Amino acid sequence: MIETLLVANRGEIASRIFRTCRLLGIRTVAVYAEPDSRLPFVREADTAVALGGMSATDSYLVVDKILNAARRTGADAIHPGFGFLSENAAFAQAVIDAGFTWVGPTPANIAAMGTKVEAKQLAAAAGVPVLPSAVATGDDASVWAAAADGVGFPILVKASSGGGGRGMRIVQSIDQLSEAVTGARREAAASFGDSTVFLERYLPAPRHIEIQVFGDAHGNVIHLGERECSIQRRHQKIVEEAPSPVLTESMRQTMGTASVGLAKAIGYIGAGTIEFLYDDSNGAPEYFFLEMNTRLQVEHPVTECVTGADLVRWQIDVANGLPLPLAQDQVERRGAAIEVRLYAEDPARDFLPGFGHLYAYETGPASVGVRFENGVESGSEITTAFDPMIAKVIAHAPTRTQAAAQLRNALAGLRIHGPVTNRDYLVAVLGSDDYLRGATTTAFVADHPELLGRVLPDSIWDLHLVAATLAGSLQRRRGDQLWLFVPAGFRNLANQPLRARYMGPAGEVGVEYLWSEFDRTRATVKATTGEVVVEASATLVWQRVVDANTDEVAIEIDGIVRTVSVRIVGSRTWVNSSDGQTEWVEIDRFPAVDTAASAAGPIAPVPGRVVAVNVVNGQSVAAGDVLVVMEAMKMEHRIEALTAGVVSEVLCSVGEQVDAHQVLVTFA
Repeated sequence: MIETLLVANRGEIASRIFRTCRLLGIRTVAVYAEPDSRLPFVREADTAVALGGMSATDSYLVVDKILNAARRTGADAIHPGFGFLSENAAFAQAVIDAGFTWVGPTPANIAAMGTKVEAKQLAAAAGVPVLPSAVATGDDASVWAAAADGVGFPILVKASSGGGGRGMRIVQSIDQLSEAVTGARREAAASFGDSTVFLERYLPAPRHIEIQVFGDAHGNVIHLGERECSIQRRHQKIVEEAPSPVLTESMRQTMGTASVGLAKAIGYIGAGTIEFLYDDSNGAPEYFFLEMNTRLQVEHPVTECVTGADLVRWQIDVANGLPLPLAQDQVERRGAAIEVRLYAEDPARDFLPGFGHLYAYETGPASVGVRFENGVESGSEITTAFDPMIAKVIAHAPTRTQAAAQLRNALAGLRIHGPVTNRDYLVAVLGSDDYLRGATTTAFVADHPELLGRVLPDSIWDLHLVAATLAGSLQRRRGDQLWLFVPAGFRNLANQPLRARYMGPAGEVGVEYLWSEFDRTRATVKATTGEVVVEASATLVWQRVVDANTDEVAIEIDGIVRTVSVRIVGSRTWVNSSDGQTEWVEIDRFPAVDTAASAAGPIAPVPGRVVAVNVVNGQSVAAGDVLVVMEAMKMEHRIEALTAGVVSEVLCSVGEQVDAHQVLVTFA
């Protein structure tokens, strides 16, 4: 039986596995790359081993380092988590050959489903419906075009190995095909070490539904129902739930039976997920095999919530040779569960990944039925080396509507100060009419750009702005060691207001505020955003310092008292109340020159590595032409020309590591 388990992964999934190990009395070993040295999972393990390296390629993907760490710590088993080496058959075999217990499917299982091309062939042989497809072979664009004609447009170019949306391109017409295949090959090679891509018929707005399967070494295979994961950006899931709001019990059994049949056909052992595209746009529901993930999924908690199973424990028990604890007819599902992936990213900027110091990450009061799977904590650094996911947040309730409400409240109560996140976007999605009525397809994000706007009502924005303004004034007063006796907001001419300008969630806003001459807890605040003027008479009912940088303030406006917390770091101010969070950036009276404008050319949006340079000095370009392609945070970023012009100088080269805001190309 497993006594010491090494988890060859990082962040929230490592913490999740450690939690089950503690319940089972199993010692744990963490391994970590240099940027992760201060993350919670490192100290949550009984033992931690530094792998060195600044990226996955020189840490979590180095097999010898993982095996050596297991030997040095006396581990007798290795769990791969998800991502990294979790679906690498050679790694699984190396673990077994080295004498360790492998907590996962057999190497043969992984190999059978390791490439999407072969997996589709196996699925078809097992009687599972598949979409038309063809491999993009060779380097002749005319061959690719012929294959595309056979598949039919629109087409999705897909990497044969790996997943997570990397190595994917949507192609609407033949003139887009060559660039899509070339780009997908490049990204696939960088992400998975395999540049093979294939062309598959693209369904514009299907649902993404997956079936959780589990097998043991005694020939038993069952399914635990479905998860719907249709809400995605860049083919990566951000909202997952069980059960699907559209599947009938009959269709659930049909898809579950097909999934079990495919798993049995390859003698599957352990946790696996069979993913389908489900299309009911023509009235007659159809489903098509997409791929099989031979590992634990990011979204496994929703299945755990509705079934009561601990899937990590099941994995460990199966690795120990035990049979599955349930037969198919013993599987019961209760209520509804929804999971969201909380990322450091900016939905308003095409979900651009964020990075930087996390000054605060606090989950607020415990909510019944809400589960946090955290990868970071206050003080952590979100780096560009790895995926910018902060946490998974899961709600479980008797009904889907109730689960969505619980999850919205839990997200709104978070304090996240630092990089921009998708929290407000997730709150908006969970409260939208289409989501609540179950109208969720893979086109959901593109079809609802209005959800990128403001989430909180105007009255809450006004409250937060007043709090930011007055708390900022008081903090400056506390920080003045020269004039300790002077009241806040003192003026020789008391009728002249103080002024400030902020960049807020709805744009630039001007603020005037005047402290009462006789009552220094009272102030009048006037804010102007465009043509909108907000005036409020505010009373600081009480104030206390929560920590060195945060004030908790009760503010009375028009006879209503609301409590908010305010954190100020440099020019940035975060305000939190029970309704949500806002950020206000004080505008310098003498602003620095905009980097991009002064450079006469595009800059790097984030730190990353240049993977393609498409222009040369003296070349004429049109607006929208792709100048440079960067890779950062598991994504490719296309740097495009904003206007037509002539390239003056290319300031980067393929393979070069560039910093955020570094100038890449200048124009004459």
